[in-house]
Amino acid sequence: MEVPRRRSRQVSIGPLRVGGDAPIRVESMVKSGYEDEGEMLRELEALASCGCELARVSLPSYDLVEAFGRVVSRSPLPVMADVHFDHRLALAAIERGASGVRINPGNLAPDRLKEVVEAAAQARVPLRIGANSGSLSRRHWEAGEGDEARSLVRATMEHILAIEDLGFQELIMSAKSTDPMVTLRANLELSKLRDYPMHVGVTEAGPGRGGLIKSAVGIALMLYHGVGDTIRVSLTAPSVEEVEAGYWILQSMGLRRKYADLVSCPTCSRRRMDLSTMGDLLAFVLPMLPSDMTFAIMGCEVNGPQEASSADLGIAGTAGGVVVFRKGKALARFDLHGSSLEELKGFIEAVLSGVKEE
Repeated sequence: MEVPRRRSRQVSIGPLRVGGDAPIRVESMVKSGYEDEGEMLRELEALASCGCELARVSLPSYDLVEAFGRVVSRSPLPVMADVHFDHRLALAAIERGASGVRINPGNLAPDRLKEVVEAAAQARVPLRIGANSGSLSRRHWEAGEGDEARSLVRATMEHILAIEDLGFQELIMSAKSTDPMVTLRANLELSKLRDYPMHVGVTEAGPGRGGLIKSAVGIALMLYHGVGDTIRVSLTAPSVEEVEAGYWILQSMGLRRKYADLVSCPTCSRRRMDLSTMGDLLAFVLPMLPSDMTFAIMGCEVNGPQEASSADLGIAGTAGGVVVFRKGKALARFDLHGSSLEELKGFIEAVLSGVKEE
């Protein structure tokens, strides 16, 4: 089933197109500090290598402006400055080459906001605006009658109207909560009010498996409803993990494909081999797999060629070892004793070489 996408206008963040017919973009945020600019640049290089398309970099104080400029000038990715409270930081970020600026207009006096908008217009730099649940004022809560999603929409639209009144429309909008369902409701409502590209995610999702699941649920639900032109999986984890999670969400929904699909059974008492011991084989195979391939590792004959018959290539446990199969058809058998693991690796490598040549 094809997942529909909301029709939005398109903006450019440096060379990166967002919205319209552009792919849904995967972004992250640099987590290294300015005390080690080299580490910030290494993180940006790592992000670029794993497929990140936009990096947000905080600019918390004016004494860091020059360092920010150096990082931007050497970044392999478009950089969006993340600025709060001080309009001078937004102006300085634009002057030093930021491809975009994230601001909270509610933190800026009208005359200061006007300065930022005029600078952004002159430099042709888009602004990302919106609201997070943690930044909602008492006034916004009252306007939303205590409903968090409604309050987020009210706050975001207030910011949008303030900037539209200044004649500026190169905007990306967002509304985030730590609650996936609140975030969903807010973004669905916001998507009906304006056609600007939308950045989506669940803010402060937390660490580990819980944060990943919370983010995946919220982002997937929004994407299923066609809402989302750029995503960030906000985790208490290295930024590269955020990007990998983002691509897996998109790939699982058929919206973008970056990795080969790995299929493995959950195992049961019927298994013929211990899948947890196949790490060496996986480490060998995965780097060779094309992104459009499905590779299966199954514990027995039942879950092997039959249930994984759609796999481009796979192995399954048997009474005597393993069988290698392709599209449900057995190709070879190995007993996995002695040198046979190396023989298995060689056979898989040969098969994959043939697949790539086809």
